Amino acid sequence: MFNKLIVICTGNICRSPIAEALLRARLGSRVRQVVSAGTAALVGYPADPMAVAVAAEHGLDLTPHRAQQATLPLLSQMDLILTLDQTHSDWLNRHYPQLRGRVHKLLKWRENADVADPYRCPREAFVKAFDDIEAGVEDWLRKL
Repeated sequence: MFNKLIVICTGNICRSPIAEALLRARLGSRVRQVVSAGTAALVGYPADPMAVAVAAEHGLDLTPHRAQQATLPLLSQMDLILTLDQTHSDWLNRHYPQLRGRVHKLLKWRENADVADPYRCPREAFVKAFDDIEAGVEDWLRKL
């Protein structure tokens, strides 16, 4: 049973806050904790305004979010570590090889695809990222 989940992206202001909010909303009381972090987090920053807007269109509130760095103490507490693209998985496996068995991509069951980073891109990129994240979350919900 996975009780503690973390979602990892780069800055922890676009993709991973959306995935965190979606997982938390869909899993509810089935897990104790869902958080997110970044491999190069903009520590303390709120979620990107476009991520906030797109998430709000789907009933999710990202306004409380503040970015945090992925660190060994944080990651070691987690049962499952979901990454948004291969660079995040590679970074985690390189820096923290002891966590290797817990690291999986969000789109594992979609040909292990990446969720493209929408940072500094038009709204359409955020909508596409949201749709991809939602698909990955749905896949994981069937497995958890």
